[in-house]
Amino acid sequence: MKKAIYMFAAWVMLSSMQMQAQERTSKIPKLIFDTDMGPDYDDVGAIAILHHLAAKGECEILATVASDSHVSIAPTIELFNRYFKRPDIPVGMATADAPAIEAGNHWNDSLIKRFDPSLQGKRYPSAIEVYRKILAGQQDHSVTIVTVGFLSNLKALLQSKPDQFSPLNGVELVKQKVKKLVAMAGGFPQGAEFNVMKDASASYEVFRHWPSPILFSGFEIGKELFTGGRVAQESTEENPVAWAYAYNLQTYAKEGEKSRPSWDQTAVLCAIRNPEDYFYVNGPGQFVVDEKGNNVWNPNGKAEHYFLSHKYPYNEMAKKIEDLMMPLVSH
Repeated sequence: MKKAIYMFAAWVMLSSMQMQAQERTSKIPKLIFDTDMGPDYDDVGAIAILHHLAAKGECEILATVASDSHVSIAPTIELFNRYFKRPDIPVGMATADAPAIEAGNHWNDSLIKRFDPSLQGKRYPSAIEVYRKILAGQQDHSVTIVTVGFLSNLKALLQSKPDQFSPLNGVELVKQKVKKLVAMAGGFPQGAEFNVMKDASASYEVFRHWPSPILFSGFEIGKELFTGGRVAQESTEENPVAWAYAYNLQTYAKEGEKSRPSWDQTAVLCAIRNPEDYFYVNGPGQFVVDEKGNNVWNPNGKAEHYFLSHKYPYNEMAKKIEDLMMPLVSH
């Protein structure tokens, strides 16, 4: 009898622990990471933070998609997924009409040749196919999309038709499945920012019609937060993150650099953790962009748009960000 009672108590405890674990898992952010992964290299720091926080159990990475249609971008993303021991994360290639911009120092190609030549020229499913398949399989209002590049994929997603994955059109699918969009985009209170302007027509459509809340990390946020110097000092022998920073700090700018602004890292950080722990969150209001990609902030707008502004000293925030870029896996 005592044995039966003990076994029942153990079963109850185990069941309770399993339920608590499932509850924690259901509460962590589920992310799709949409990145141009170049020409600038802050995307490398962003994907390092993404994988670091996933390893800590703070988020689940559902998919990673390229918003730059250059042939080296999607393979670069997969290379980092493999390095961080998540080779099965779906990777999508950008829509055909997305900008194709390669860095002048060809760092993506050099990285692939150095660490995984088998990825050269690899083809991938379209980002829209990846988006629709992943979103259709998730619970309602559960997915966070982080975009740190061009808005080309998101425009195509909104314009997508029902398919084998979902009977919903793009707007309906996003409205049903996406909790929020976090975008490294624009400038506040006004701006003419690279990600928005390079595919201005996509930006114009997405920010006018996106059916869920949007949090913006503007150009002025990452511009003041310099990171990468410590990362570049790590051994580059088997570490593509350290290699990318070491190589680019020497060659990306003509005069060389000691560190690089952290535009994309701020968006990833605030998509996973509470943004108010790091920045002020302003809004709601409306991010208004014209057909040329210029933007202004309308505080009286009736959209669920929000933007970050600085709360803490720049060097303090930069250290917090680079700390999350540093714990790199060992092989």
